[in-house]
Amino acid sequence: MNLPVMNKRSLGLAVVLIGLLALFGNAALRSGPLAPVEVTEVIVQNRALSPALFGVGTIEARYSQRVGPISTGRLLGLDVDVGDFVQAGQVLGRMDPVDLDERIASVRASQRRMQANQRVATALIEESTARHDYAQAQGQRYELLSTSGSISREAVEAKRQELRIAVAGLQSAQANAEAAVQAVEEAQAGLAALHQQRQQLELRAPVDGLVVARKVEPGTTIMAGQTILEIIDSRQVWVNVRFDQRRAGGLRSGLPARIELRSRTAQALSGQVLRIEPLADAVTEEILAKVIFDVMPQPLPPLGELGEVTVGLPGTEALPVIPSASVQRREGVLGVWLIVDGTLRYAPVTLGASDLDGDVQVLAGLRQGDRVVRYSQQALTPRSRIRIVERLTADAS
Repeated sequence: MNLPVMNKRSLGLAVVLIGLLALFGNAALRSGPLAPVEVTEVIVQNRALSPALFGVGTIEARYSQRVGPISTGRLLGLDVDVGDFVQAGQVLGRMDPVDLDERIASVRASQRRMQANQRVATALIEESTARHDYAQAQGQRYELLSTSGSISREAVEAKRQELRIAVAGLQSAQANAEAAVQAVEEAQAGLAALHQQRQQLELRAPVDGLVVARKVEPGTTIMAGQTILEIIDSRQVWVNVRFDQRRAGGLRSGLPARIELRSRTAQALSGQVLRIEPLADAVTEEILAKVIFDVMPQPLPPLGELGEVTVGLPGTEALPVIPSASVQRREGVLGVWLIVDGTLRYAPVTLGASDLDGDVQVLAGLRQGDRVVRYSQQALTPRSRIRIVERLTADAS
């Protein structure tokens, strides 16, 4: 039976529309919002890691000395500048003595006068001793003469009085001599103090080291204790490093370290962890450590320069290992997307040590052989349709 012409045209149009709808549906399912999400997968394997800890720190001097006067005065001059190496005891500069030299001369003159007074007092003792001895001998002789009745009692009493006067004179001379000795000692002490003060006007290096700061110029009035120069021990320089507390498990003194200075990126320096600071930074949640160089770099890096430090931590036992990029946080829970028979299932995990290659150990939640999503083109849900590829389209280049 022959169909009408209109029915044939309608049938042909319907076939064309059905074909277009089929092509559109296929395109939508393959490349549209309903298309499966491209993902790459990784197979969980049990193996040991060689974890490492990365941190950034600054170059600091282990020992620093600040040189300044012990009394207020004016800085007369400086003999060194920043960058100079100095030796212990070397004169670095001088303070203005003002009238100190004149005071020393005055005390010296007073000392000479006191010494002359001491000599006079010594001579008076000798004179008073002679008078005392003579008066004592005369008194004894007159006592004998009085016993025989040769002289009167009045004459004997007069000699006794002369003896008492001689004794008093001798005691007075001895007291004057003691006062003269004390005056000389006082002048000597005062002169020694002034000489000490004069020596302290010379600013001397307390240790061998490098001058790293010159804070005051000559002619400036300096307060007692104010810093003029800062000196460091150039043989004792370390890196003050900060490490993330969550990754610092196993960090201890003596571990080897690799140091890369910002000014010497092509040169890796070897070192080791000297100590872990007992006080951590509670604000940044970081642990502080001091890392020293095995061989001090030459020339000495500037203090305050940044350095990147990598510390090798002790190796771990064999546990399931996955790339850290596969770990996600969903509804506050840390986990990974498991691929089970072509479908997705979110599996919470407990993570352990990690290394600088981006791998992390799983303490709980996965087993060897599990298939885990490594990367995905977009956020995943348990209902997401996936298509496993070797490399994401967006990364193919």
